[in-house]
Amino acid sequence: MSDSYYDYTQGTNENYSFHEEPELPQPPVEPGKPKKERRRLKRVGAAVSTGVVFGLTAGLVFYGVVKATGVDQLSAAASSPNTVAATGISQTPTAQTTASAVQEAEGNSGNSGDYTVSQIAKECLPSVVSISSVTVQEVQSFFGSQSYEVPGAGSGFIVGKNDTELLIVTNNHVVAGAENLSVCFNDDEKQVYEAVVKGTDPGNDLAVVAIDLDSISEDTMKTVKIVTLGDSDKLEVGEQVVAIGNALGSGQSVTSGYVSALNREVTIDNMTASLIQTDAAINPGNSGGALINMKGEVVGINSAKYADEQVEGMGYAIPITTAKEIIDELMARETRRKVDEADRGYLGINCRNVTAEVVEMYNIPEGVYVDEVGEGGAAAAAGIKKGDIITKFDGQTVSDKETLVRNLEYYKAGETVEVVIQRASGGEYQEQTLQVTLAKQVMSSADDNNSQGSQNPNSRKPYQYPDGNGEEEYRNGSGNGLFDDWLN
Repeated sequence: MSDSYYDYTQGTNENYSFHEEPELPQPPVEPGKPKKERRRLKRVGAAVSTGVVFGLTAGLVFYGVVKATGVDQLSAAASSPNTVAATGISQTPTAQTTASAVQEAEGNSGNSGDYTVSQIAKECLPSVVSISSVTVQEVQSFFGSQSYEVPGAGSGFIVGKNDTELLIVTNNHVVAGAENLSVCFNDDEKQVYEAVVKGTDPGNDLAVVAIDLDSISEDTMKTVKIVTLGDSDKLEVGEQVVAIGNALGSGQSVTSGYVSALNREVTIDNMTASLIQTDAAINPGNSGGALINMKGEVVGINSAKYADEQVEGMGYAIPITTAKEIIDELMARETRRKVDEADRGYLGINCRNVTAEVVEMYNIPEGVYVDEVGEGGAAAAAGIKKGDIITKFDGQTVSDKETLVRNLEYYKAGETVEVVIQRASGGEYQEQTLQVTLAKQVMSSADDNNSQGSQNPNSRKPYQYPDGNGEEEYRNGSGNGLFDDWLN
């Protein structure tokens, strides 16, 4: 509606509140007319004068009422480009909205961006995917070890593509230990595609999965889009955000809330991270989904929820600005697929986990402790020794032997990889980087490829012992305790 419309609203302009009638000319008096005619003319003149006085009085009274009630201020607000700010009513910007009006609305209406929640959903849902996984869990019982397939569900969002792949960001805990991965677009069962893990960073709970572009139908490619990444460093407490993800594995859902806190220190699985806290509902299955600001930009990766009967509205997301460099590195990695067991490469070691308890108790680096080096194996040839602790394998953090086992499943014998170790020297551990050429298995008892123990790699419990027997895992056949075991 144009400003001119409001300019002509009754009561906002004195010129249109009342009108003063001009004085009427008196008709000439003809000589010889009787007095009766003169008296009639006087009555007409008196009536006209009375009308003028009444009009003036009524106009003044109406003007006073308008001023007293503030109607003129409301009308002025309606005709002003600051309508949203003045009335506190939020409205959706349109193509006709001037830039100044949009800025005024953003600055004063409490709205933190350009879009409504429904517009965010429409814009961003095509970028968010559902991820389904199948992991194999080994359970120890009286009858021995049994394996079960355990389904899992999570979320992700499309972050880019290269010449051959569509790339999706998610949490590491969504894909860790997965034997099979599939991605569903647009909540459509006809748009489900096989995916593979391209790279993971367990320490930061990040992962990138890839789908071959050749496998994706043309119709699907027309309906999906790559997200726009925002700047989480610019987030403010109280800013509105939207969370989108595969809640409870039931399909995409949209929730809205606010940034409750920034740089919140949260410890999960013995790893502490600085996260965004939000009251937007983040439920199981939302992990890996997008936290979006009201401009339609991804500002966080939904990661965790504080679960307690007495706590509501405490969800957490990894800041996208913190994650971006890691995501770029994971996207640049070579995509690997599992190698047939006959062609698989081996390190040739026996190893054990260095858990958080041992790290804290004995000041030992977290990773995989080398308990035995097979003679003539790949590790021995590269210079790995008993007592070394493996912390990285081909650029990927190694937090436990199960991770090392899974990584090795993607490498052939004869490939050379970079292995980072911590070696005790002079009472402290020093980092070394070794080039290891993987070989065929030479130790029948080697742990690096033949067993994952009983730990569920996808478990979210604080502590898990791979052999299921607590501290006894760290004792050797001689009966030495934990400390002696590390010294030997």
